[in-house]
Amino acid sequence: MNTNDLANAKDPDLRAALVALRRAALAARRTAIQTGTHLVIVEQGRLQRIPAADLARQDADKPQTR
Repeated sequence: MNTNDLANAKDPDLRAALVALRRAALAARRTAIQTGTHLVIVEQGRLQRIPAADLARQDADKPQTR
């Protein structure tokens, strides 16, 4: 299933799932930065640990949208 499939799903909960997952990912990043812990993700089938310092640096490099 891809993002286009989710956007066109008949079930409204399924359509909202992608937005909810993005909110959860952002909350996980913020929590990792606040607690100084690694964020653990799976990317291309590999487990990766991203240090909080790297996350904070990435956030600092992004332009503010609000």
